[in-house]
Amino acid sequence: MFTGIISAVSNIKNTSARDGSLFLTIGKPRKWRLKPGDSIATDGACLTVKRVFKDSYETELMPETLAKTYFSKQLPKKVNLERPLTLNQFLDGHLVLGHVDGVGKILQIEKSGKSKIYIISYPPAFSKFLVAKGSITVDGISLTVVQNSKHWFTVALVEYTLIHTTLGGKNEKNLVNLEFDIVAKYINSFYARSKKG
Repeated sequence: MFTGIISAVSNIKNTSARDGSLFLTIGKPRKWRLKPGDSIATDGACLTVKRVFKDSYETELMPETLAKTYFSKQLPKKVNLERPLTLNQFLDGHLVLGHVDGVGKILQIEKSGKSKIYIISYPPAFSKFLVAKGSITVDGISLTVVQNSKHWFTVALVEYTLIHTTLGGKNEKNLVNLEFDIVAKYINSFYARSKKG
């Protein structure tokens, strides 16, 4: 489990595809001690460390992960990384599972002082999980929904987030990984069952 507060931004050093999976070799952030089996949210997708090298590590995206994320459509040069939540951490973002629901597209970017407003499209089937002032995870970043419709939503990024994550370097038409709020999913599920029962 994660919080959507990015721990580091790192380069993708190498990629390879075999047996239907995509393997990424990612630069290991300074002072990170990793071992095979560790989980790391990578642009929002929870990936398992397969091998560890001196300055990098390898992780695998299986076909299901490729189907849900943008990695099969566009390969970034840098990715947002977050290590799992521990019980002694502050929950600065919101509860994030690292299970990407689908892919969105940045439709428009508007400046607002030193901040930016991003208008992002998303699959309409997930509209029931969005609410203004609710939480959304974009490329692993915990953000607050400003406005939403059935086909798009907006988020505001402060200067710190623009500087310390990859989203500040993305442009209009770029793809993003989306994870919708787990609390909204549970509430919707309970409500749907109660109507049937």
